[in-house]
Amino acid sequence: MTVTVINIILLCLLVITALAINKQRNLFAATMLTGIYSLICASLFVCLDAVDVAFTEAAVGAGIATILFLGTLALTGFEEKTRVKISIPALLLVSITGGLLIYGIQDMPAFGDANTPVQTYLSGKYIDESATEIGVPNLVTSVLASYRGYDTFGETTVIFTAGIGVLMLLGRGRKNRKGLLDEDDA
Repeated sequence: MTVTVINIILLCLLVITALAINKQRNLFAATMLTGIYSLICASLFVCLDAVDVAFTEAAVGAGIATILFLGTLALTGFEEKTRVKISIPALLLVSITGGLLIYGIQDMPAFGDANTPVQTYLSGKYIDESATEIGVPNLVTSVLASYRGYDTFGETTVIFTAGIGVLMLLGRGRKNRKGLLDEDDA
């Protein structure tokens, strides 16, 4: 019961944060709110027993993405250009997509049901056979390093690419040895 209450509170915080991001005109405040949104998502993933996804969300969503946004703001500006225009085709497309998504979730099992395929299909194999099959005594390490190796490699590639992007942003506008801006930056 308490886990459900915590999930509901976190989901409400996500909605409040999303609405606050939508209403912001100051891009710095919107950037900080997106970092907060990612941290709340990471907390929700921890409550849903997806610690590896929570770790990636916290590192990429709250950490690296926020740094990239701040670097972009330093190069552009902090205020959004205000322009209100309602696009009827876009509203129609979003409404149809939302309706299809709501229709698609009708076949999903009940939240927290222990008999769902995701809970019964592979978890027994991982728990019973991973130590002998992989040779690593730690269950989480064996799953991440072997069974989900490509996924872990993909997450590592995303984090590495984001880090390279941050380094490239930080390298812009550096002064040369004489204290002058490089010709490309002038």
